[in-house]
Amino acid sequence: MKLKIAVYLKWIATAVTLIGAVFASLGIYPYSAIFLNSGAFLFLIWAILIREPAMIAVNSGLLAIYTVGLAIKFL
Repeated sequence: MKLKIAVYLKWIATAVTLIGAVFASLGIYPYSAIFLNSGAFLFLIWAILIREPAMIAVNSGLLAIYTVGLAIKFL
C-alpha cells in the first residue's frame, strides 16, 4: 500500500512541478513559485516515503529557497 501511494504521489508532484515550470516560463508570478514550492513539498514527502537521501536533500533545499523567495516578496 505504501508503495502504491508513493507512485501516485510521485506523479502528482511531477504534474504540479510541470505546471509551476510553465507558469515560470510565462512569467506568472507568484503562481509559479507556489506551484514549484508545492511540487518540491510533494517530492519531499515522496522521497521520505521511499527513503531516498539525495531527493530529500534536493527537495528540502528547493522548498527552503522557494519559501524564502515568497516570504521576501510578500512580507
